[in-house]
Amino acid sequence: MATTETARIPHDLSGRQYRLPVGRVTWRTTFRALRHRNYRLFFWGQLVSLIGTWMQQTAMSWYVYEITNSKILLGTVAAVGSAPMMIFSIWGGSLADRHPKRTILVWTQTAQMVCAFVLALGVWLHFATPFFIIVVAAINGMAMGFDMPARQAFTVEMTSREDLLNAISLNSSIVNGARVIGPSVAGLMIGAVGVAICFLFNGLSFIAVIAGLLMMRLPSFTRPTHTASAAEHAWSGIVYSIKHQRVRTILLLFLAVGVFGWSYAVLMPAFARDVLGMGANGYGALMSASGIGAFIGALIVATYGHLVTPRKCMLFAGFGMLLFFSTSNTVLQTIVPDEMRGRVMGIWSLVFGAMIPLGSLEAGSVAHWTSTPFALGFGAVICAVSGIITRIVIARRERTSAR
Repeated sequence: MATTETARIPHDLSGRQYRLPVGRVTWRTTFRALRHRNYRLFFWGQLVSLIGTWMQQTAMSWYVYEITNSKILLGTVAAVGSAPMMIFSIWGGSLADRHPKRTILVWTQTAQMVCAFVLALGVWLHFATPFFIIVVAAINGMAMGFDMPARQAFTVEMTSREDLLNAISLNSSIVNGARVIGPSVAGLMIGAVGVAICFLFNGLSFIAVIAGLLMMRLPSFTRPTHTASAAEHAWSGIVYSIKHQRVRTILLLFLAVGVFGWSYAVLMPAFARDVLGMGANGYGALMSASGIGAFIGALIVATYGHLVTPRKCMLFAGFGMLLFFSTSNTVLQTIVPDEMRGRVMGIWSLVFGAMIPLGSLEAGSVAHWTSTPFALGFGAVICAVSGIITRIVIARRERTSAR
């Protein structure tokens, strides 16, 4: 791949310089982060693993609704699976700044692999009750609390600062690409051989990402020299995120859109079966359709994101949930200094962990007491209002700064 021309520009918050691509933009530059061997290993391994993850999430929602016929339990399982991230992500972000990120990821990916195999075994041997699934989902969520901050902050170590924006956008593209493939495959497998095979495939898919991590060639890790305790170190990330207005604004909008937007996926089994009259295949296709636009959006950000002011890109994407998630992650990682990245991404993971259980319970309850279409429409309205309010706040801040 041809070398990309770059230019030095000042860092938004830290004052340091870094590089961004300039000159003619082509779709060839979309994948420029893949020129780094370590990132290539991560990219392909993560793609395989995420397909398995989406297969498991699709199969789990379908299985829970099939054996319980309860919309509230759909929200409960999703909430319990994500709630541990609220507890462990701050600690996970601190660990990511103090210890080798690859080591953390190998352990967390292994833990999630074991959870997938346990789910497969439970379904095959017919002891996978709703309570059993909730317990396994909680353990899996605990591992994700440590995994997510380390994985997000590890990106710059696998690539370079000038390719960070591109790599983060490619990360989002494989998440959403897997979201297109995984649910479709899961829908076919559920109808043909049952949900257990989806859990088994997810467990096997972790081998790809673990192997990729172990094959990376990384410099020796140098432990940061500081005297702060673990609690003080983690708390400094919270203070930093509250103190800096841009970081705070992104996180608040991320929470609002996540609670009332992301939760739509929880209701998809009920929407597919009860509203559209679809079976497992139709449900899988419905889940995949929502990922196609986000996949395309992530590739657009990877190609052209460096040509657009991050704030404008974020505001535009705020009305498209998955594209907003990709962009908000990118903006956060490009405006924070390297030494704070793990802890800020720990806060990001905390918000992510909070929005799923809150949103899942909100969507399940509203759908239970009203209807599934009303719950989806209500969430869409809140997302739009949140984006408009954020735009007004930023416009006022810009006018104040210009005086």
